[in-house]
Amino acid sequence: MNTKRKYAIIGCGMMGREHMQNIALVDDAELVAIVDPDAGSRDEAKALGETLGQDFALFDNADTLFADAIPDAVVIASPNFTHFEVAKHAMTYDVAILLEKPFCTEMDDAAALEQLARDYPHTFWVGMEYRYMPPITRFIERVQSGETGPAKMLYIREHRFPFLEKVGDWNRFNRNTGGTLVEKCCHFFDLMRHTLQDEPIRIFASGGQDVNHLDESYDGEVPDILDNAYVIADFAKGTRAVLDLCMFAEGAEQQEEIYALGPVGRLDVAIPAATVTWSPRDKSGVAIENVATPSDALAAGDHHGATYFQLRDFHAALVNGAAPKVSAVDGLRAVQMGSAAQQSIMTGLPVQLDFKSGGVGNG
Repeated sequence: MNTKRKYAIIGCGMMGREHMQNIALVDDAELVAIVDPDAGSRDEAKALGETLGQDFALFDNADTLFADAIPDAVVIASPNFTHFEVAKHAMTYDVAILLEKPFCTEMDDAAALEQLARDYPHTFWVGMEYRYMPPITRFIERVQSGETGPAKMLYIREHRFPFLEKVGDWNRFNRNTGGTLVEKCCHFFDLMRHTLQDEPIRIFASGGQDVNHLDESYDGEVPDILDNAYVIADFAKGTRAVLDLCMFAEGAEQQEEIYALGPVGRLDVAIPAATVTWSPRDKSGVAIENVATPSDALAAGDHHGATYFQLRDFHAALVNGAAPKVSAVDGLRAVQMGSAAQQSIMTGLPVQLDFKSGGVGNG
């Protein structure tokens, strides 16, 4: 069976260039084209491609790409607010799609795109790299094996640096990102659902913009993105999950820490330490598991090798015709949870979630 597939990337900013590096590591994946309207981004991609030994065409728009080159798969890494239109356009060319997070920035768009993806005859995969960080993957495996007993509490803490600079500074405003809890935190809402294998029924959040970007101005506008928040999510089976986000904590030793607690004990995972720690309630002794990431995958991006492992699985699904491991429904749910958290902060009220009826509203 021929396992070679041709790839194109739409959007070659920081995340697009990370995908370039990881495509270079995936057997039988060939990068044939890159699209970006920004000349500076295309120049950076060209220079990186030369370093990686990749020979691809550069385009300033997707129409030219599809007229000149027919890839088997497209990785969409363009700015958040373009995801809906770019993905819809790509779907008209019958290519497999890996759509970077967030799925969309508006809930109506997310619902519409998920509906289109249901009948799409090709692989449609949503980029949720955090699932694929080897230490977090191992943590999830151990939680789902029942090691803690049924998880009653899940806690995710990300204490990190502020938002990075992007071309055109698009990520400084909620209208372009969907808000911090959609843009940044959709990963973590996805981890909650994926780890617990359950759906949230209610979200309550508190957050603000207290430190970052307050002295910045873009055409007279001051950024409006949150830089810290607490989010509590109640799940259908009774588990409570918490997100603790701070984006002015670049001095923290660990950027991400996740805890699952059940009647038998507690499991922790820490990034970048890459450790999974077991703390049983019977006090029989703490056990630390170190989870290594291959050095080439670790060096190819900022996500602890996750982008490589995700691309490897995406490529396998593309070759074998298998269902995506991260579906459009997963992408939609993460946007719905993030949007509900943003809404809760604005209103000061909890938000009820009823995915069976599609309802999201104040509780």
